Amino acid sequence: MSRRTTAHRRARTVAVAAVTAAGAALLSACAPTTTALDYSPSDGVMVSVGAQDGEEFTDLRGLNLMVVSAEEGAPGTLLGALTNGTRTDATFTLAPEGATPLVFDVGAGDTLYLGGESGETVLLDVVTAMPGSSVPTVLEAGGESQSFDLPVLNGELAEYAAYVPSPAPAGSASPETSPSPQTSPSPETSASPEGTTTDE
Repeated sequence: MSRRTTAHRRARTVAVAAVTAAGAALLSACAPTTTALDYSPSDGVMVSVGAQDGEEFTDLRGLNLMVVSAEEGAPGTLLGALTNGTRTDATFTLAPEGATPLVFDVGAGDTLYLGGESGETVLLDVVTAMPGSSVPTVLEAGGESQSFDLPVLNGELAEYAAYVPSPAPAGSASPETSPSPQTSPSPETSASPEGTTTDE
């Protein structure tokens, strides 16, 4: 084999490798960025209001929604976010089964963060499922609604321990049990001094 033939084969191999590398770079550039995809990166869930299936996304969404509670029947702290990608203000209603619905106003193009270091603290009055399960919930906004399962967590994971609502102090008196002013003696019922007489 001549040196010219060997050099020609090496040049062709280098050219093929260059084309392959260029093709891989082109495919990588066309592929969607993973961090830009809609998915639930933590223990919560994403719900797209008005979506027909799990792979369809709308401009009104709940992101990474979850509730942290000590036990079934106890209050819970709502975590996650509500995002309004439309050009008009929107009102979200979150209605977990057995709990009082929560209403949130989110401005056009805004995101409302729930819980966390910078989010709004929001409590559910009661969580009707045990930690490790989920609560059937409906999220409504813009005249559309979407049913989903709201995950319930507790303080076993360190990152959620601070969000478990503190129980009310045992034996604390409620305002209804405090003595009312009406129980104090009135001036009319006080005894008059003994031995006093009245002049006719």
